[in-house]
Amino acid sequence: MTATRPLAELRRADEDRFGAKSASLGELIAAEIPVPPGFAVSSEAYLAAVEGVELVGRNADQCAKAILATELPDELRAEIAQSYEDLAETAGDTRPAVAVRSSAIGEDSEEATFAGQQETYLWVRGADEVCDAIRSCWASLYSAEAVSYRAEMADDREVPAMGVTVQLMVDAAVSGVMFTCNPVSGDPSTVAVNASWGLGLAVVGGEVTPDEYRVSKVTREVLSRSIGPKEIEYVPDPSGSGTARTEVPAERRDVACLGEDQLAELVEVARRVESHFGGHQDIEWAIAGGELFMLQARPVTVRPAKPESAVGKSAMDLVMGTFGAAPKRS
Repeated sequence: MTATRPLAELRRADEDRFGAKSASLGELIAAEIPVPPGFAVSSEAYLAAVEGVELVGRNADQCAKAILATELPDELRAEIAQSYEDLAETAGDTRPAVAVRSSAIGEDSEEATFAGQQETYLWVRGADEVCDAIRSCWASLYSAEAVSYRAEMADDREVPAMGVTVQLMVDAAVSGVMFTCNPVSGDPSTVAVNASWGLGLAVVGGEVTPDEYRVSKVTREVLSRSIGPKEIEYVPDPSGSGTARTEVPAERRDVACLGEDQLAELVEVARRVESHFGGHQDIEWAIAGGELFMLQARPVTVRPAKPESAVGKSAMDLVMGTFGAAPKRS
């Protein structure tokens, strides 16, 4: 059984092997929704790599360190290197930058989301570096947040399993998240969009007050907008690997980062994603080179708060809290 598969070949039925994140991206590709190409690493690869590593009965920190100290089997490393080489050929770049994202088995269901509990590594270059990032994703199964969340969700699997998503990076000029319903009122006729400059780390990490928009799904009318003071952004590190946190020039901070046409396109894609999955979705997106890409989609996991419980909270608080989206998302 192969350890890796192109994302384009995955469907919902593959969740148990590759995790919901990878399977969801495969579904988006099948629905002809723009997604950066990539490949997925199966949970069997993780289980094979940690075979013989004592994880049961150890504390989380010990488990994470044991995984990080484990060498990937030669056959697995060769297969990942080949998948990366195939992706490089698609990209027309011998050493393309990729995002390496945790795709834990059982995450992002309609009952629970592991958003923010496991790691994501951006702007990773080279097959060896990809292998290292995959191993670090595996180790994040034993982060304090992930262990606590599994306990809270009564996940009693003796050894949790992890798939990994590897995607070509897009050099985002603007990025953010959107919900296919209003996160304050629960109104299903609107799309809630949060956007900021650069890569999405600043938005999903709660490091900026992003621009916030509410747009009608029916008329595409912008019902409300709030332009945030977007003081920082994440960009590719000048070294060529990793990301850098930089200050946004003063003249751009209070400028809306989305125009009417871009909002209309986001709403149209949000409608398509919701229709494909048959329910409200929490979607990460990016705009690079004038093109819109979906980076992931997950079900909205709980009902929105009633308006009276929202007093004193900003819309961003509700987006990041009501729907279970932790400050750091995988």
